[in-house]
Amino acid sequence: MFTPVETSIGALLLHQATSVLLFQNGTILGVSGFLRSVLNSPTKSTIAFFAGMAASFVPLKLFIPELLTSYPAAPSTIQQAIVTAGVGALVGWGTKLSNGCTSGHMLCGLGRLSARSAIAVATFFPLAILTHHLVHPSLLTDLCTGTTPCYTPIYPSATTTKSLLLLAALAIYTSRTLPTLLSQSTNPSDDKSASNPNAPARLATLFLSGLEFGLGLHITQMSHPSKVLSFLSFPRLHLWDPSLALVLLFAVLPNALEIRLRGLDAPPLFSDRFDIPKKTVADTDWKFVLGAAAFGVGWGLTGTCPGPAVLRAVAQPGWGILWVGGFWVGGRV
Repeated sequence: MFTPVETSIGALLLHQATSVLLFQNGTILGVSGFLRSVLNSPTKSTIAFFAGMAASFVPLKLFIPELLTSYPAAPSTIQQAIVTAGVGALVGWGTKLSNGCTSGHMLCGLGRLSARSAIAVATFFPLAILTHHLVHPSLLTDLCTGTTPCYTPIYPSATTTKSLLLLAALAIYTSRTLPTLLSQSTNPSDDKSASNPNAPARLATLFLSGLEFGLGLHITQMSHPSKVLSFLSFPRLHLWDPSLALVLLFAVLPNALEIRLRGLDAPPLFSDRFDIPKKTVADTDWKFVLGAAAFGVGWGLTGTCPGPAVLRAVAQPGWGILWVGGFWVGGRV
């Protein structure tokens, strides 16, 4: 069902997660790249980010447990295990060829008005919709059973809304102030140096960005496969949950506005320069488009992309071993 309140607030957290990482560390939040890095050559930086994502379960469980993602059962047969690993491999292979997924290309790339990211999104999004329609012709999901139009809005209780707003405000305030306080209490030159990725302020930014990103995925329910698949049911309006369109409105658009207002000329807070992809449309080849297409198919098969996969791996380690293992293998091909 359509969840305008939760999805809007969660999308703002996704915006904040990408924004603080960009303007404080100069880094693009690309989960597929981070995941590939932590699997092949882990660093304190990537570990800090994923530790933050894992920590997102804690405040929700303590204060708003109704917003924790409820996942489908983990694979219980050999066939299910093979499919899970296979989809992970397809996503791993596709995101390697296309240099990104929904976070790097849609949240960050479209926000930077990157034509290359626009090509990726214009490739993987329609193919995800097409794949979902072909593989799941009924378009019914656990969250959209067809008894009521899936665009029907539902709203959280007043208590849940207040708790949600307070948690979001606290997370945003902390991510924008704590790293600066750490920087002021340590050697400022250490935090500013791009050659010192392990400076306390930079690691704190990564952890808090991961925390906000994880919270945003939970609260928008992008972390729930059925929520994503119901969005991919468009244009069958009776079975379409439009919630995730609000991610474009409250995450991608604010990213674009903030980048336009602040610009990328002055260096980020804790680095000498921005580490932003330099490739343009001229560098786009058939492998890039093929990779985006493969990712779109993988996303449309199960409604899971790398960010939500990380959260599910925390909640269901057995599933995580299969999917993330497949992702690693796919990225090595």
